Amino acid sequence: MNDTSIAQACNCLALRQAARFVTQLYERHLAPVGVTPAQFSIMSNLTRRPGLLMSELADRLVMDRTTLLRALKPLQRDGFVATAASEHDARAHALSLTKPGERTFARALVAWQAAQDEFETQFGRDRAKALRDELFSVTAER
Repeated sequence: MNDTSIAQACNCLALRQAARFVTQLYERHLAPVGVTPAQFSIMSNLTRRPGLLMSELADRLVMDRTTLLRALKPLQRDGFVATAASEHDARAHALSLTKPGERTFARALVAWQAAQDEFETQFGRDRAKALRDELFSVTAER
């Protein structure tokens, strides 16, 4: 295989390029709210599951602990996410959105929806759903 055919056949390259493109689109919409796409994902998970343990959140996001902590620090610093010792294990950290975090998430949700709409307009709603389904199946099989 030559370099061109390797690049055209490389799943990792294609996924990473697409991820960067999509991330930039979402960053553009979320920036005025002051959250990144990773932080939006964290807040979304904590909205659905308050008190989620840090280890559970890392698993749900397929994120290593160091990367999760890096994304969490600004949310904690800004008072959007609170950390408490778990009821069952004092060494485990349970995470929840604070009231300011809930308000920020509500604003971010509007920006996220605009990003969703822009992507689906460009890519096509049916294709976007099919792509999501395929990509989620990759992480579900791990």
